Amino acid sequence: MASLPQGVNVTHGSFDKLSEKLKSFVAEKVKLCQPDALHICDGSDAEEKILTDTLVKAGMAHKLEKMDNCFAVRTNPADVARVESKTVICTKDKHESIPHAKEGVQGRLGQWADPDEMEKKLTKLFDGCMKGRTMYLIPFSMGPVGSPLAKIGIELTDSPYVTMCMKIMTRMGAKVLETLGDGDFVKCSHSVGKPLPCEPDPYNWPCNPENTIITHFPAKREIVSFGSGYGGNSLLGKKCFALRIASVIARDEGWLAEHMLILGLTNPEGKKKYIAAAFPSACGKTNMAMITPTIPGWKAECVGDDIAWMKFDKEGNLRAINPEYGFFGVCPGTSMVTNPEALLACQKDTVFTNVATTDDGGYFWEGVEDEVDLTGKKVTDWLGKPWTPGSETKAAHPNSRFCAPAKNCRVMDPLWESPDGVPIEAILFGGRRPHGVPLIFESFNWQHGVFVASSMCSEATFAAEHKGNAVMRDPFAMRPFFGYNAGQYFQHWLDMEKDKTHKLPKIYHVNWFRRDENGGFLWPGFGENSRVLAWIWDRLEGKDVAEKTPIGYIPKKDTINIDGLGNLDMEELMSVPKEYWMEQLDDLKKYYEDQLGEDLPKPVWDEFYSLRERFDKS
Repeated sequence: MASLPQGVNVTHGSFDKLSEKLKSFVAEKVKLCQPDALHICDGSDAEEKILTDTLVKAGMAHKLEKMDNCFAVRTNPADVARVESKTVICTKDKHESIPHAKEGVQGRLGQWADPDEMEKKLTKLFDGCMKGRTMYLIPFSMGPVGSPLAKIGIELTDSPYVTMCMKIMTRMGAKVLETLGDGDFVKCSHSVGKPLPCEPDPYNWPCNPENTIITHFPAKREIVSFGSGYGGNSLLGKKCFALRIASVIARDEGWLAEHMLILGLTNPEGKKKYIAAAFPSACGKTNMAMITPTIPGWKAECVGDDIAWMKFDKEGNLRAINPEYGFFGVCPGTSMVTNPEALLACQKDTVFTNVATTDDGGYFWEGVEDEVDLTGKKVTDWLGKPWTPGSETKAAHPNSRFCAPAKNCRVMDPLWESPDGVPIEAILFGGRRPHGVPLIFESFNWQHGVFVASSMCSEATFAAEHKGNAVMRDPFAMRPFFGYNAGQYFQHWLDMEKDKTHKLPKIYHVNWFRRDENGGFLWPGFGENSRVLAWIWDRLEGKDVAEKTPIGYIPKKDTINIDGLGNLDMEELMSVPKEYWMEQLDDLKKYYEDQLGEDLPKPVWDEFYSLRERFDKS
């Protein structure tokens, strides 16, 4: 029977009431990490008060007095984004994790590490890493507690910030432990990597950037993260569990774990359809998930803004749940114009990270200049320095975030917590494509749709440590999140067609970001994207509103409602320039050969050559 090392004080909850499996996991990690105390989370309001008081007392957060139970946190400037360069998958066979990249070419579809070597490295890093700190045991459910589509995880962390955010982002607490019983769980270990006492910290944000590593062990269903307290590096239920580990579980169990929003769309006649959409981080998923349609009579409701777990039911319908419980959205650019529902959702019970703050207890970031009156107010930027409008520096970090409960959002779908999920009829893929790619096109069939998704690319954003504006390939918007070999992942999608009972959704590609010759956007975007969703609706209903092009079906002239939008160049917006696409195909061929090699499924190559042939004949 497992027991805690002598001298470790259980300050909250009962270790003895945990299952033997859980006791064994916790005791092993406590012995290694050597925390002073163990706090077993119950998810209560009283516990939340303990966490926020701890954060404020440590100088890690301060209360935004103007708002309802909201707090602002500033991180160390070296810890502001997902660190893809330090995120690895550990498998015995290297190519179970990553494809066979061309010799001499740097692989960009995941990073591999030997599990035995990584275990030794992690043991050294975690040895005594929590001295002087409290270890928090976070029991959490990804998906509605008890849902047949949900999975349970246990995160051990020494960060009260992580604990607070996990309470918002997942269903966390005593009910999860009851549901778990003596069952299996995904093991998640995290440390900021700064045992006490340590040198004075000017940022009040303990982290260890030099030694940061985020590791995944798919065979053991385990995640171990060290050195970063930020977002996707430390909230291990998010990208680490819900995408990387879940994608492996999904492969093994025959479902899909995807970087997708889910929304419900109701037409003027009151009929409803559900759509999933995959865009790279910071490319508008949250904005679309909470879209306010601008065309009369249409209504949209949010099921989730970032991750979808999808499984075919007994009737062959693809049903999706949002495994998360909150939003971890990008602040800059979020406003009452671009996404009013998101902004309203984060007015209470929200943790803001790396935003600017005002001396009257409010927030500020780039994009809310017309909504937050700064007259007579002192503004402190995300670095804790005085800031004034017109400064050369940004008030908020480009990747600053709001962590808000989903239940705050006024447009959550009535079925967003349904344990059975919602039926998906269409899947959208898209990214920031400034040139050549039309506003919308529909794939010819499922296999062609998988090819379209595998060839996705987008301008890089600040959600990771890449420089902005560089156009990068991002297959399925999953490039940083594959839990196993990306070529095998493509094959897993192709295999969905083998079961003839599966009612496969139609697959589309959208591009809200095409620019004109002067650099301006050709399409207004945001709420006006509902006009494109209405066209997709017509296609799902079998209406004759599309014409065939080499890349897929695009809208026939005047089949997208643009009333009231002024003088839009729809011809340019829908154009498929042959020269551009032939160049893209050359680039894509090189990408496939360089990055995926022998792992690229033959059906994807077949679609590639079919597309080139269609252009040759056009």
